[in-house]
Amino acid sequence: MTTMTSTDISRAINDLLFTPGLDLTEAIDRHFAPDYRQRTNGVWSDRTSFAQHMTRLRSLIRDGQVEVQDELRDGLSYADRHTVTLTHHDGHVSRTEVYLFARMAPDGRFERVEETTLLVTGEGDDAQLGLIK
Repeated sequence: MTTMTSTDISRAINDLLFTPGLDLTEAIDRHFAPDYRQRTNGVWSDRTSFAQHMTRLRSLIRDGQVEVQDELRDGLSYADRHTVTLTHHDGHVSRTEVYLFARMAPDGRFERVEETTLLVTGEGDDAQLGLIK
């Protein structure tokens, strides 16, 4: 991988979900270390499970945006509070607020993310979007 500045959640989500022409593997490689792990609402996933999750999300949504309300970096530690608004293929819109704490790899990619999600608006099943595979 070429040297890059540290990624952030906005760039990562935009590449993963809102740039349909970008290959998912390339997007994951760009923002997440090879040994990446994630815990969402108490459930751990490895990089393979994370890729399955992103594949499923891409199949459900048409468009969206991420808005970062708060963001903090301290060395390899990263934290933020962000809101993801998704327009689903069926036309309904969901908004999820995310509280995220992360460890960055020395090369600037996410190594570990621990997050809690809160559905702000949407349909009943939308509360599980953070875990869907």
